Amino acid sequence: MSFQILTDSTADLPEQWLADNAVQVLGLTVQVDGMHFETVGAERLTSPVLLEKMAAGSQPTTSQINVGQFEEVFRNHAQNGEALLYIAFSSVLSGTYQSAVMARDIVIEEFPEAIIEIVDTLAASAGEGYLVMEAAEVRAAGGSLSEAKARVENLAPRLKTHFLVDDLNHLMRGGRISKASAVIGGVINIKPIISIQSDGSLGTAAKARGKKKAIAEFVRLGLNDLAESTVIVAYADDQEAAKAIKNEILKDPRVKQVLLFPLGPIIAAHVGSGTLALFTIGNKAR
Repeated sequence: MSFQILTDSTADLPEQWLADNAVQVLGLTVQVDGMHFETVGAERLTSPVLLEKMAAGSQPTTSQINVGQFEEVFRNHAQNGEALLYIAFSSVLSGTYQSAVMARDIVIEEFPEAIIEIVDTLAASAGEGYLVMEAAEVRAAGGSLSEAKARVENLAPRLKTHFLVDDLNHLMRGGRISKASAVIGGVINIKPIISIQSDGSLGTAAKARGKKKAIAEFVRLGLNDLAESTVIVAYADDQEAAKAIKNEILKDPRVKQVLLFPLGPIIAAHVGSGTLALFTIGNKAR
């Protein structure tokens, strides 16, 4: 293996895939009901458990990976002479990326020859995971770290992310929308489709009344500009809806593969049960 790949738990990649592809993961943490939970490892908090707590009224918060955690991992790889590519959660949505940059500077000062590359994906959830998978594919084909990094940097601006949120109160609690918007939207059954903008911030791509119309618009937006034949659909609880969307997407002859992934606990904490997400690579930058 020519280099190591590191990502974080917001990438929402299956544990088996991570193990099979030798991708290392660091976890953000969730605080709920006065307790702190990890999102990686055997004792990790799972999304079904978290969503059940949220349905009962719990209001979780999340915390970034700190400098010390990155420093430990980076130093271990530097000591072993292993080049490292860290594919990071969006710097606009978390301080995790900045923690990694600070840790790299500390370790590089100690080990000037160390190779520690960091990519700010400006992505989240399986969109970030999509980019990790692409880097792993480059490595598996014998590509170098610089080639894998270039592949990620080429795809990241063209990664299209759309979230269909079922309950607006979670976005309101996280400061993503106003309280008035959440209340009015709930009363008149408005379903917003949230997208990640070119600068990494969240914006409303469209609104529809009722979930059926919203799903149709959600799929239309996702497939509007398609350059890669793989599409990822992620979900919080509603796997049946995700399967129905997969079947609809596969009717498009440009699509060869639709992967279904559950949303991990970090993202689920901010969007809640019933959320669906769609990740595609377009021809044009978002």
